[in-house]
Amino acid sequence: MDTLLERVFLRPLVLSDVETYASWGLDRAFCEHAGWTVDLPLAAHQAHWHTLVAQPRLDHTRLAAVAGVQLVGYVDFAGDEPDRRELGYAIGPSERWGQGLGGTVARLGVEHGFHQLGFREIWAEAIDANRASVRILTSLGMTETGRGQAESFLGTASFYRQFSITTAEWRRQTTS
Repeated sequence: MDTLLERVFLRPLVLSDVETYASWGLDRAFCEHAGWTVDLPLAAHQAHWHTLVAQPRLDHTRLAAVAGVQLVGYVDFAGDEPDRRELGYAIGPSERWGQGLGGTVARLGVEHGFHQLGFREIWAEAIDANRASVRILTSLGMTETGRGQAESFLGTASFYRQFSITTAEWRRQTTS
């Protein structure tokens, strides 16, 4: 049985993605959860995403997450260490949450980071109050490594939890 989650894949960003990503900036719930500025005009989001796609930063790799033919999210890797990067991911708009896409996209990101980009370690942070994000990182087999800075999440005082996984740990869990 072919499900939407079975058809999710990653690909490079293209300029035609700009409109979709920019439209997520009009979704207040998405912006509040993702840390995007709330109430920016659509044109500001379009300009921002156009720059991200047309002039990518050297210390930031971002890939589009596609389910079937629909753009549903992105995965990114930040940092300048050659064999260690920070994983980020987002699913949008908010009406897509709760369908398993976040875990699927994050897993594809980790696989891509280890297999295509050759990282030896991938780390990530999640705000403790964002239980869904913490659950996704732990479901990937990531180990909690520390506590980051304090941060408010949806008006609640919280803090970042830090996680990591090495390529050897990933191989062990995906081959067993």
